[in-house]
Amino acid sequence: MIDHPVLEHGSSRADRWLHRRRTGIALIIALVEALALVIGAISRPLAILVAILVLVGYFWLGRRLRPGTVHDVVWIAAVSQALVALVPLLLFFFTAVAFLAVGVIALVALVVLFSRR
Repeated sequence: MIDHPVLEHGSSRADRWLHRRRTGIALIIALVEALALVIGAISRPLAILVAILVLVGYFWLGRRLRPGTVHDVVWIAAVSQALVALVPLLLFFFTAVAFLAVGVIALVALVVLFSRR
């Protein structure tokens, strides 16, 4: 049996191309924006505010849109902003883990140093 992709009625070649690649596009946008956030080109409060506004806009308006280019573009924006909103949280988590690791190493070093005396 030969599998043929199902074409949605009224969709164009560009619509189908965007729909197939929307996850990758959202990940690339999120990566670029996350790097800008990490190096300080974008402030954290501004990034979180934009992410909140885009996500609220998507859940308020974007879900009502018919499938097509506009819906896919709004979806890409929402997913990329949701991923970017995770960056400050992940930075905080990894910073806390790093400080904890340095503290444990310092404690072990002190125990080793004082046990030799």
